[in-house]
Amino acid sequence: MAEEKRVPPHRRMLLWLVLQWILQVIFGIWLRYRARHEERLPAQGGGVLVSNHQSFLDPLLIGLPLSRPISFMARDSLFRIPLLGPFLRYTYVIPISRRSASSTSFRAAIENIENGNLVGIFPEGTRSEDGEVQRFKPGFLALLKRTDAAIYPIGIAGAYQALPRGAWFLHPRPVRVVFGEPIPAATVKEYCARGAEKDLLALTQERVIACQREAAIWLDPESQD
Repeated sequence: MAEEKRVPPHRRMLLWLVLQWILQVIFGIWLRYRARHEERLPAQGGGVLVSNHQSFLDPLLIGLPLSRPISFMARDSLFRIPLLGPFLRYTYVIPISRRSASSTSFRAAIENIENGNLVGIFPEGTRSEDGEVQRFKPGFLALLKRTDAAIYPIGIAGAYQALPRGAWFLHPRPVRVVFGEPIPAATVKEYCARGAEKDLLALTQERVIACQREAAIWLDPESQD
């Protein structure tokens, strides 16, 4: 039997709508969750969302204020966890091997983008060990070379304190998310055309770090020098 195509609709499914309403209340109270500049994401059309990775909460924190669905890429081991695996598949999460880039995963991501959907990526590859943005891995650049998509940088602050590595319970710590200015598709295409992928990687990480710093300052204005 041929594998079923996993291209999500351009609107949120009922399960996510209900979960979104519930989490907006819970996160708004428990985490004092706030997000800004989400209007910088396109109302329609494909794109690649690139964010720092502080905790397992990150996909929820990014999607919470949005009216569009996102297909996040996540390590395939999560799909083997009872209950979580079926939920991830139902919500269009794309599994990817941490050992090697899966052609199936990349085809699914490319198909999503070409069909006008948003794909979310955490280029650090794993959650930060100290809350700071770690070095980006270049694997996601393969998507950009094969699609005509803009990059939408995102910065998260506070999620590391709310749910650090090894934690089993959600701590009542404030969280902020900042959606940055996009890197236009034309700019991405120009970098790739002249073989400057390393420069594009550096630019993308620079934009994400700027968003994360803005979120951190918003979280704690006294931290600004």
